[in-house]
Amino acid sequence: MELKQYAHIVWKRVWIPVLLVVVVAVVTLLTAQTPPPSYGMAIRFSVGVAPQADENEYNYDGYYAWVSSEYLADNLTELVSSQGFANDVNAHLEEVGSSIKIPAGIISAETKHRIIRLNTTWGSAEELEAIGPAVTTAMVENSIKYFPQSSETNTTITLIDTTGPFLANPPSLRQRLDLPIRLILALAAGIGLTFLLDYLDDSVRDRAELEAMGITVLAEVPKK
Repeated sequence: MELKQYAHIVWKRVWIPVLLVVVVAVVTLLTAQTPPPSYGMAIRFSVGVAPQADENEYNYDGYYAWVSSEYLADNLTELVSSQGFANDVNAHLEEVGSSIKIPAGIISAETKHRIIRLNTTWGSAEELEAIGPAVTTAMVENSIKYFPQSSETNTTITLIDTTGPFLANPPSLRQRLDLPIRLILALAAGIGLTFLLDYLDDSVRDRAELEAMGITVLAEVPKK
């Protein structure tokens, strides 16, 4: 069968693949559930504990200070998700006249040696810009009070940088390709259906089909 014949078969019932593509597109767009936008902010801090011994005296206090800094950073990762830390952040938000209240648990943390990174997720980029400084202030000014073994005189928490707000839940590759894949499958199914209907249709439509069956055509009535 020549390519022209294939095209002719599809063209005779072209409404089938077109209709399937339109129906699939409409149903997909109407039933698609797009999650609400979520924004993130990352804030990094360095955590340091100063050695207490005389610098001119050889001892292991400097080493222990580095180790203590790492332990403190690990402890802070647990603190930031607590209700107490959320209350500190809310208090600083209230100080600047903001009515935003954050719940416990929206702040997570990860550490790398003496560097701690706080990750905050919120539904509004504008509100997150106000939450970020409050989180920084609470971290620098209030976090040490939760650890009696540390003191403000020998413990330093320093802001390194802030990244964000940025879109925290961009569309995944699957979400971006979902509609195109559905449309391609609908088109393929529609074309396949046209060939199936043509195969099941036993009517004779032109002299070429009769000649293909070995029947000699003596005359042909032209179309009006």
